[in-house]
Amino acid sequence: MIALLQNIADLLIPRYCPVCGKPLAAHERDVCTKCLTHLPRTQLHRHRFNVMEQLFAGKTPIERATGYFWYERANRYSQILQSIKYRNKPGMGTRLAKQFAIEIAPDGFFADIDAIIPIPLHSSKLAQRGYNQSEYIARGISQATRIPVMNVVTAAMPHATQTRKGNYARYLNVRGIFSLKDPESLQGKHVLLVDDVVTTGATLLSCAEMLNAEVQGIKISLATLAVARLD
Repeated sequence: MIALLQNIADLLIPRYCPVCGKPLAAHERDVCTKCLTHLPRTQLHRHRFNVMEQLFAGKTPIERATGYFWYERANRYSQILQSIKYRNKPGMGTRLAKQFAIEIAPDGFFADIDAIIPIPLHSSKLAQRGYNQSEYIARGISQATRIPVMNVVTAAMPHATQTRKGNYARYLNVRGIFSLKDPESLQGKHVLLVDDVVTTGATLLSCAEMLNAEVQGIKISLATLAVARLD
């Protein structure tokens, strides 16, 4: 019955894969099976001192870092992030993040992590977009791992778009914008900072710096849905 209803719905309002543009089958949710199979997975969690971890080396202490797939603006897979972030499809982020967590959990990436913290949006950006895509991604990881999400970090100040800024300008753009509601709740904990994509690492670095400065005995790991190729 559910499959029949989905078939009828697809006839009335067709759903399309954001990657290849082909209609989704009734059993496919967000990305078609073929495109999901060929998703350019990073597998960074399997490599020590990987390229994502190198972004933060010598800047602020982190335990480990990984992302689900490689992001290139000109690549068709970039449409996944575009859909999640700008086309009002945050649930896609939740479902893909859940699959991501299921895939890497057996390798122990989430071992000893106590809480998941999504990178927040400033209230003005949240009002404009209607949702925080990073929170939806955090929910997906939580659903797969049973690690709780803690919304204890806030964006105290708005910042301009990062798109056309260089590395250092990006860092200055987000430096000092984050604040913490309850430092005591994170003392001695290992937290996972979650964002949609990492490019230069400026946003995650700013948040991690704040946490390392404010919370005694904290350990920080990082996870994103996508990782930009910087080479």
